[in-house]
Amino acid sequence: MTHNGVDIDQFLLLAIYPTVAFFAVGYLGKKLSLSDFFKYGLQSLTSFAFSIAYFILVPNGNAQGIAIVLMLFGILLLVIARKHKLDSEIYKPRM
Repeated sequence: MTHNGVDIDQFLLLAIYPTVAFFAVGYLGKKLSLSDFFKYGLQSLTSFAFSIAYFILVPNGNAQGIAIVLMLFGILLLVIARKHKLDSEIYKPRM
């Protein structure tokens, strides 16, 4: 069995850190009554930050898979944030 330099416990930690940050941003956004657009935008930035950090800081490309997944998740969150922004403009009450 090949070994790429990242043990299973390290890989689990690499997966848990962005998850905790993702939920913390969502929780703080809810407590601060931020709009869905800003919550999803901040979560997207968090996902991008972890992805870039994993590409740069984890040696020998050992976390490239999870970094790619985080990058795709960040893109998905940007699409969802844009959808919420457009929906809030469409359904905004006119005065």
